[in-house]
Amino acid sequence: MFGAEGQWRRRRGLFLMAGTQRIEYCCDHQLLPTQFVRRWRNRPCNVLMFGNHNHGKAIIKEQLQETQGMCEYAVYVQALIFRLEGKIQESLELFQTCAILNPQNMDNLKQVARSLFLLGKHKAATEVYSEAAKLNEKDWAKEYLTCALQTSRHDLTFILLGKLHLLEGNTQNAIETYKRAVEFSPENAELLTTLGLLYLQLGMYQKAFEHLGNALTYNPNNYKAILAAGSMMQTHSDFDVALSKYRIAAHAVPESPPLWNNIGMCFFGKKKYVAAISCLKRANYLAPFDWKILYNLGLVHLTMQQHASAFHFLSAAINIQPRMGELYMLLAVTLTNLADPDNAKRAYERAVSLEQLNPLVNLNYSILLYNQGDRKGALHQYQEMEKKVLKLKASSNVLEFDPELVDMAQKIGAALQVGENLVWTKPTKDSKLKERPAASGKSSANQQPLGSNKALGQAMSSAAGYSKTMQLSAGGFPSRVQKPPSLPLEPEASADPGTEDLNRKQELR
Repeated sequence: MFGAEGQWRRRRGLFLMAGTQRIEYCCDHQLLPTQFVRRWRNRPCNVLMFGNHNHGKAIIKEQLQETQGMCEYAVYVQALIFRLEGKIQESLELFQTCAILNPQNMDNLKQVARSLFLLGKHKAATEVYSEAAKLNEKDWAKEYLTCALQTSRHDLTFILLGKLHLLEGNTQNAIETYKRAVEFSPENAELLTTLGLLYLQLGMYQKAFEHLGNALTYNPNNYKAILAAGSMMQTHSDFDVALSKYRIAAHAVPESPPLWNNIGMCFFGKKKYVAAISCLKRANYLAPFDWKILYNLGLVHLTMQQHASAFHFLSAAINIQPRMGELYMLLAVTLTNLADPDNAKRAYERAVSLEQLNPLVNLNYSILLYNQGDRKGALHQYQEMEKKVLKLKASSNVLEFDPELVDMAQKIGAALQVGENLVWTKPTKDSKLKERPAASGKSSANQQPLGSNKALGQAMSSAAGYSKTMQLSAGGFPSRVQKPPSLPLEPEASADPGTEDLNRKQELR
């Protein structure tokens, strides 16, 4: 409280009464001069809270004259008043003055960044926020939440601590936190659902299904659990059962973009392409900047050989998510079908530089180069594909590839006269008869194209089949477990862009 000298206590934004004394709270700033504190202590109310700006500005002006403009808190409050009045530029200048007076105060830099953001200077705001973060790298939130749990356990405290771990990308610690929360409150449907989604994200389907089932037992209308359960069934191609689950969820959240995306991909799995496009476009209307929905729309249009529409949606997805190699691969296939091989090659080059694990990128690029007569380039991409396959096989003993992908790899291997070294699978007798190496005397100009545009599009659509059987394990290599549904958690974990993977044909994060 206040001593005899009226010492200032550092807090945020209120006046409180304690006996006959009026206690002033401000942001974490320097101790104010005793004279200024006494002057403000006698005021009837907080001018910033109650909107008496003119009276407040008069007091601030008087104080700044007395301190020759060196009172940080007075300048800070005046900057806040200017911001409330819409004078963003004047507010920015005053916050910058505060930062000069006290450069070690993180709050001053945060307010400078906020003003820059309101002025539309986003890059400068980001730089200032980064500087503010460097001033206070200690995680007070985690420390205080842990202390709160040691003092008295509560559901909300567990939830906040779990969200904090997710924001840090520490899924294992988040799971441990939510497990303790479920032990403390076993009938909390939100905790059970979040824990089930985390297990689902790690591919631990049995535990995920168990916790999601318990969540639905205590709350049958929990749309998150319903959506997750339906997504699991959709992953295993139980489209009708998944649609029945989504029908229930639609009553609770009829405007959910993930729901309509999943419904659309259920119809896609049932080969009802018009219905799939209708549902996906509804999802796109509800979430126009979700690149996963745009990805799925591009994939469906490519499957239907509507290449111009596919190009439109894939280009939009790339503008939002420029670091995903498979988007460039799909765009390259679309450009190939639109008879633009030069831009298709550029897209493939970009895809190869971004995608370090998926051999399908190199396979399709090899096919394009072979059909363009570049046997040397096609052979190089085929060898890169073989290296990726060997790496995938070394990381998992039960790895399987899409049959269509294997067939195309055997055909291009035979055409490039490297059929003896195929690493995909042992060819059958029938395939040996069909896949005879091309005669070495044939000129590249007279060679037969490896498949039509339709066949190339079908081989490209097998990317979804590849992704369905692949999941990035903890070591960074895919395994035979199917990709878990990608439903958003609360809050969303900041996943590493290099490991983020989408089940193209089945679900949405």
